[in-house]
Amino acid sequence: MYKLKKRSIILALGLGFSLVLTGCGSEGEQNPKKTSDVTIADKGKTKEQSSNTKQELGKKESSEAGKVADSQNNTGKVNSNSSSTSMVPTKTSNKKVNMSAVTAVRIADPQIGWVGGNGWIAQTTNGGKAWAVVYQGYGTVQQIFALNQQNVWATLNQGGNSLRLLQSRDGGQHWTLIGTTPNQGFLHFVTETAALSGNAYSLDGGRTWHPISTPRNIVGQAYFHDLKNGWAVTQSKKVLYVQKTIDGGKNWSPVLTKKLASPMTNAVIRSAGTKDAWIECIGGSGMTQTSYSVFHTLDGGKSWKTVIANSTAGGGPAPGFSNNTTNGPKNKGSKPGPLYVVSPRVAFLGGACPACDNPNTIGWTKDGGKTWVNGDAAFKGYGDAYLAIADEHNGWWITTENTKPSILYTTSNGGTTWTHVHTFK
Repeated sequence: MYKLKKRSIILALGLGFSLVLTGCGSEGEQNPKKTSDVTIADKGKTKEQSSNTKQELGKKESSEAGKVADSQNNTGKVNSNSSSTSMVPTKTSNKKVNMSAVTAVRIADPQIGWVGGNGWIAQTTNGGKAWAVVYQGYGTVQQIFALNQQNVWATLNQGGNSLRLLQSRDGGQHWTLIGTTPNQGFLHFVTETAALSGNAYSLDGGRTWHPISTPRNIVGQAYFHDLKNGWAVTQSKKVLYVQKTIDGGKNWSPVLTKKLASPMTNAVIRSAGTKDAWIECIGGSGMTQTSYSVFHTLDGGKSWKTVIANSTAGGGPAPGFSNNTTNGPKNKGSKPGPLYVVSPRVAFLGGACPACDNPNTIGWTKDGGKTWVNGDAAFKGYGDAYLAIADEHNGWWITTENTKPSILYTTSNGGTTWTHVHTFK
């Protein structure tokens, strides 16, 4: 009888203790603290792509390939075995994150988007009004790319030519360390497994990369819309060439030739279709001024439109033009800001004026470059600016400054007016 009573007491105490634990768990779920789970990609999954992924990459035309929030300028050596798992980011702590310095932005639609900075990524689902940190780790976020609301990638700059590559399949709630990118070119995914970055491609979601041949004397990074169709800018003997390939880099042909008064310093290329290319040629700089030109083709390089020709006193003639001739409209500002291509007809380009009180301006074309519109908006911020455009009506514009918080502005009328939506702190 004594043993029975003792057993009943022990069972009762155990049940009570279990109820206490259960109650604690339920209370914790009512107010969960945001953390970021980072896992290492399973190397065994590199064979999970379908046999026709390469074919799919070569055929699919996606305007996603033309979207850009950040301009990448450096080149890097291709690493075909990039699934290294060293320096894995750890789980986030629950301490408050300093979000004042934004370094990348991307949107899936006018309501859902992501921003990143030094060691963090945040998400919004209400058009940028409120943000939740969804990742913390090591390295500065250099680029974010979203294929849709769920499939998102981010590159982390931890020093060196290559970038660490993170992937999320649930809109940023959980992240997987895939490996590294082969260079610092513009990363874009055509499908969940097919990706391109500069002169390299991946067919297994960014785990491994393969080089693509590019012409000599290249300026900036090459840009491939898909596995076959690519563009590159080269220069030699005071001549710039826009070159095109339709066979994956096996053969390159010049489709635009322009004389140069002085050497180019960089080139930025974006494409929103197999026959579409926007070519930004950046020239010399001086007195806080930089000269640049933008050329556009809709027919694979058969004909070209001069979209922008900004010559400056400090930087000299715009690339492709003489001292006394421009033959193109001017963008506001004394140097180029971020370029964002939405479609073969629609593109936005920021302007920067370091000597101005409100240095950030923006302009756009919505007819393939036939006309250029300079917006009336001008905002403060002497750091880099970032663009993320959903369509010809809706877009985000972030201005930054070293000693002040980054600010998000949004438009719903194609850039005519911009609203201050959020100050990052």
